[in-house]
Amino acid sequence: MADAIGLLRPRTVIGPSLRAAGEWALRFDTFLHVRIGGLVRGTCWLILEGHEPVLLQEGDTFMLGNPPPYVLAGTLDASPRPAGPVLAGAEDGFVRIGPEAEEDLYLCVGHIAFDDGNAALLTDLLPPLVIVRVTDPHGRRLAQLIDLLATEVGVAAAGGPLVQNHLAQILLVHMLRAHAGQTDRPTGWLGALNEDGIGAALRAVHADVAHSWSLKELAEISHMSRSAFAQAFKSHVGVPPLEYLIQWRMSLARDALARDALSISELARATGYLSESAFSTAFRRVVGSSPAQFRNQARQPARPAANGS
Repeated sequence: MADAIGLLRPRTVIGPSLRAAGEWALRFDTFLHVRIGGLVRGTCWLILEGHEPVLLQEGDTFMLGNPPPYVLAGTLDASPRPAGPVLAGAEDGFVRIGPEAEEDLYLCVGHIAFDDGNAALLTDLLPPLVIVRVTDPHGRRLAQLIDLLATEVGVAAAGGPLVQNHLAQILLVHMLRAHAGQTDRPTGWLGALNEDGIGAALRAVHADVAHSWSLKELAEISHMSRSAFAQAFKSHVGVPPLEYLIQWRMSLARDALARDALSISELARATGYLSESAFSTAFRRVVGSSPAQFRNQARQPARPAANGS
């Protein structure tokens, strides 16, 4: 999990936190990647397009993966207003709705964005909504993290943004663990990590991606026959073992081509290919362009936005 999240290059924006009283509702537009949050105090409704409204209670945490528009509300009959202008009026890390003396809600939220090139490694595995109740085995730990995060948002202390960023990423990891352990577990590598045999094979691949892995070796690591391993791996991860290996290598390659100074031949060896030609063929099949073309495009400076009239 750490390998995959590190490859995603997460960027975190926290807050502002919301303190509210009375009847209120905020409408949030669709957005990419992950929003994560939790209730420090009180209750509120989360109304996600296409889903039944969910009542969140104190200590509950939630994660939204590439979600459609949604509403946070104090009551189901409150008329929603756009969240953007309301959040833009934040002071000292807080947005307040209603009389301060009557506030009965304290909500902390953050947005975690990933590099577009590899974001699908995680976002394709997440449902639009994950809720971890405070009564869940992971719930108390998550509630404590939300409380710590909310405290950092409300205090202008040295190193605050750094602490917020790290707390948000720790929160993300614990949310993913909780989600993977729920009854309706996800497909893909996230769910497979909890399987003893399949998880051992995944960890071996990630630990030594340059090794020339065979189906036989991976099956032996999993203490399974080749046929049983191949069937179980595809059932949990969604693709055959050696196809997963290729996809993971290409994810690493995309990141390296955009950032590192390795030559293409060096990168080929680092990702388990005996020749630059074999690496380039695999890269073109998965990514749709040659490594050189991808590198040139990824390193082009971003064009400034045109001025609107």
